[in-house]
Parts: sequence; C-alpha cells; structure tokens
Amino acid sequence: MTALLRYQAALLLRSQRWLAPFLLYAVFVGIGVQAGEPVLGALGYAVAGLVPVTAWAVRICLNQEPPAARAVTAAAAGRARAHLAAVLTAVGATFLVAVIAVLAVTAMGDHRRVAPLAAAVAGVLGAAVCVLTGTAIGALTTRPLIRARGRSLTTLLLASLLGLVTTGSPAASAVSSLVTAAGSGAVPYPWPALAGAAALTTAAVALACRATAWRD
Repeated sequence: MTALLRYQAALLLRSQRWLAPFLLYAVFVGIGVQAGEPVLGALGYAVAGLVPVTAWAVRICLNQEPPAARAVTAAAAGRARAHLAAVLTAVGATFLVAVIAVLAVTAMGDHRRVAPLAAAVAGVLGAAVCVLTGTAIGALTTRPLIRARGRSLTTLLLASLLGLVTTGSPAASAVSSLVTAAGSGAVPYPWPALAGAAALTTAAVALACRATAWRD
C-alpha cells in the first residue's frame, strides 16, 4: 500500500490538479474569516468548506490516471487496493491543508473566552469530520459508481450542500456546534459526529472499492 500511496501522491503533485480546489479553499477562508472575530465561529466557517473541497480532491485522485495506466496498476495491485490508495491520497492531502487552515484561523481569532489550544483541538476534530464526510461524498459520486462527468459533478455539488445543511449529517453537526459555541466560550468536541463520519466514510469507500470489480 505504501508504494501505491507514493505513486498516487506523485501523480497528484505532478498533475497540478490539486491547485484548483485548494486555492479556491484558501480564497474561501481568506475572504470569510476576519482577524479578531470569535475563534470558534471562524473555525466553523473554515471547516465547512472542507466538505466540497475533499469531495473534489477525491474525484481528482480517482480520475487522474489514464485508463491504460489504471489497468496496469489494477493488474499489479488489485482494483480495490488501487482505488483505496487514490482515496487515501486525497484524504491525506486535504487533511494536511485542513490542519494548516485550522492553525491559521486559530492564530487570527479572538481567544478571550477560549484557550488557543482547546480551540485548535476542536477545529481539528471538526475538520476531520468534514474531511471524512467529503470523502464519502467523493467516493459515491465518481467512478465507478457514476461515470458521466456532468452527472458526477452535479451530484457531488448537491450532496456537498446537503451534507452541510441536512439535520443528522456529521458535518452539519460539527459545524453547527462550533458556530453555536462561538458566543458561549464552551469548547465543543464533536466526538459523536466524528464517529458517525468515520462509519459513513468506511461504508462508502468500501462500497466504491468493491464496485471497481464489476463496474470498472
């Protein structure tokens, strides 16, 4: 698996396709977060943007190999393992960006009611929930489950929006807890949302990996 991860990471870096989602996310955070605002509310805004960004990154990693190269990788390592490695590459890259964003937003925010370390931990947990939710969306809205590009993108965007506003969604719960706590000073740690997001993502990625055997 290590070799597959290195291969997928090298493909992602060389393709420069990561620039679009990550630069867009940087603009999203840069415009939406102002220095001196309550740190928990700012973190809630920042982590919310990770849902569509992660889904987009997963879609990029799952489609970055040419068909011939994908066939060779599948023959050497197995379709499911190759598919999983692409998903994990996207998750790792996005979570790294998420941690950087959380640290930057924490440094800029107002800490009069919240200790910086506690805010950063809550932000990282919220980011993990949103990254996992975005991963599930990305895995379910691209190949091998949805092949048509237009339908894939439309479904990805709609699912990302629903993931942020639907009651019961792990991402919606994590973001809401951060934003709601901004005025109270009580630091929320979204453990139930994290557990739910992990279960959802595991099921979605397992389904997508298994589907590669009969749809790819």
